[in-house]
Amino acid sequence: MAMSGGKDDGEPMMEMNTTPLIDVMLVLLIMLMLTIPVATHADNIDLPVPDPNPPVVEIDPVVNKVALTPGNVILWNGEQQTLAQLRTLLNETKALVPEPELQFEPEPNASYQLSAIVLNAIKSSGVTKFGFVGNEKYRSFGKS
Repeated sequence: MAMSGGKDDGEPMMEMNTTPLIDVMLVLLIMLMLTIPVATHADNIDLPVPDPNPPVVEIDPVVNKVALTPGNVILWNGEQQTLAQLRTLLNETKALVPEPELQFEPEPNASYQLSAIVLNAIKSSGVTKFGFVGNEKYRSFGKS
């Protein structure tokens, strides 16, 4: 009997049957997809809960700005600080009434590791008025 269009003259078939190879490749692909770990890295930041009755502020509030440079420099209102000095400044401003707003603005090529360290320091200090600023400059960053 002839199989898949082969001749019935007793000669061997010259075409390779690729169906089993395709089946094996599909099984291997599914196994690969099941064994690849899911990317779950995240930095959890507890954002403050909005106050339904915000207090009326009659004076201009004080704003402190933390900036990070590509050279791994931490700037507090434009002045270079170490991580220990930053923690001290955060604790000092936390005690002020009303608490000053803290703005965080890393430059586009700033170290991700330094950003994570500074964000953890801010989180551990207990600062409640915190915000990211300058995000609009990242809208086109990395695009050609």
